[in-house]
Amino acid sequence: MQSGMEVAALTDVGCQRENNEDSYSAWRPASPEALQAKGYLFTVADGMGGHEGGQEASRLATQTIEQVYSTAESADTRALLLRAFEAAHRSIREYADNHPALHGMGTTCTAIAVIGHDLYYAHVGDSRLYLARGGKVYRLTRDQSYVGRLVEQGIISDEEAGNHPQRNILIGALGAGSEVVPESPEQPISLEKADVLVLCTDGLWSLVTEDEIQKALSAKTLEESCRRLVQLAKDRGGPDNITLQTVRIS
Repeated sequence: MQSGMEVAALTDVGCQRENNEDSYSAWRPASPEALQAKGYLFTVADGMGGHEGGQEASRLATQTIEQVYSTAESADTRALLLRAFEAAHRSIREYADNHPALHGMGTTCTAIAVIGHDLYYAHVGDSRLYLARGGKVYRLTRDQSYVGRLVEQGIISDEEAGNHPQRNILIGALGAGSEVVPESPEQPISLEKADVLVLCTDGLWSLVTEDEIQKALSAKTLEESCRRLVQLAKDRGGPDNITLQTVRIS
């Protein structure tokens, strides 16, 4: 996508679903001036609400966020991401109002903006953002889910969460409820050379460990890393759609 940044993405329907309700997008400005101001935008979304409803919700989320972020005038990157999420939330709700058969449609969403060596992100639901640095993988986002809260409260472990029967119950989703409250840190995170960012849906992270993500990132290219991780999830049954985007700061 640029010299100084390696990018790769992969999405797979998995082993048990007929439709892929995940979406992802990557955007870069056309001009050097816009690149300096807005950087690069990467988004991953995991739709819910049946085949058509989930597909439309995740598509609307990624498209709306990219459109708002790329066209709006703002010097405040975090505020712009939050504005884009609010617009996506409204778009999905309006679509559901106009298509009653899709009532209940919604989507998780994680979006990042990389401007120079500053990382901004906004997040709703249980798709995740990881940072790989110095041989370790750190999860930056909190799961906005019922089971995620149980883990935070120490009631269950991360390992138990992966197999919990209620792990798909979301506390937050774009298109669900009257309001949406994205998670977004007030200050950007400083990136370092060789950092790798991984955005992924729960079809991946629920089946692979952080150590396995780090091991896969040692492949020669990020394309190969993506293939290894998707195959690993499929080897373990692949019950859900599997999507990830990877970004290396080089």
